[in-house]
Parts: sequence; C-alpha cells; structure tokens
Amino acid sequence: MTDQDEKVITATQLWLERAVIGLNLCPFAKSVHVRKGIRYCVSDARTTKALSKTLIQELTYLQETDPEICETTLLIHPHVLSNFLDYNDFLAIADKHIEELELYGEIQIASFHPQYRFAGSGFADEDITNYTNRSPYPLLHLIRETSIERALASISNPSIIFERNIKTMQLLGNDGWKRLWTVS
Repeated sequence: MTDQDEKVITATQLWLERAVIGLNLCPFAKSVHVRKGIRYCVSDARTTKALSKTLIQELTYLQETDPEICETTLLIHPHVLSNFLDYNDFLAIADKHIEELELYGEIQIASFHPQYRFAGSGFADEDITNYTNRSPYPLLHLIRETSIERALASISNPSIIFERNIKTMQLLGNDGWKRLWTVS
C-alpha cells in the first residue's frame, strides 16, 4: 500500500466516522465499522476498463470471503470517474458485472461520489441533501444482500432512514457540513 493509498483510506474513514456514522446517515454502518468488517480497497485504475477488472476481483473476493472476515467493501477509485455523470453511467456497467458473476440477489452496489446528485436535484451543488451520498473520493460500496436484510429486519419502517437523512442534512445546512470537516 502506498502513502497515497493510506491518505485515501484515512480520508474515507474520517468521512465514514464523521458523516455516515456521526450523523447516523446509515444506522447499520457503526457496528460493521466497530467490528472492522469493512474492506477498504483503493484502486489504481485510470480507465473504466481497469476499474471494471478491479470491481470484478472485489465482487469475487466478497462472495468468497466469510462475512465474519469481510462483511462489506468500499472500492475507492480516486483516479477514474471523477466526473459524476461518467460515474453515474458506470453504475450500469457495475450492475452488469453483478449479473455476469451471477451475484444478483447476493451483492448490491451503493454509490458515493464527491459530486453526487440525486435525480431531480439538477446541478445544484449547494443542495445539502445531496451530501448524504457525497464521499471524499468516488467509491462503490459493495454490500451483501444478507447484511441489508438483517439490518432492515431491526427497523419497522426503513423509509424513515431516507426521510430522517434529508431532515438531518437540512438542519445541518451547508455551514454545518463545512464545520464538520474543520473539527479536529
């Protein structure tokens, strides 16, 4: 692992701890993080073809690895798909890989990107609700379906997560988001 890879992982872990866990954007993340069940894979890919190869390797690794050792993977790709629209287009390719590997129903991909925009929010960078899915680097979160099912079983109304996240971000606001990253 290079020094740059370590910096990428450190920034991603800080985002996970302060935003995802700290703001409770994903109520399931904390336990996996505490158990050290998250694999951080930094791809050196510079093309979508190379990223596809790494994605296939990581999907296969996750499928073949005991969930007690690795429950989920964050495939971070800081050198490719920095443009959100290109990244968004790549998600169809990622889903195709899941189908090709016959992992549909076993593993799904959640998307996070520094320029993330929900459909309908247009190009409004200042729309704070987009920040629920904004990570320091483009990344693909490879998640076991069984992990999602187990986590959702503990929540009576899963749709409240999305609604609560919007409310949390609106209350935090852009200034609060900026302060989140200036805290030492």
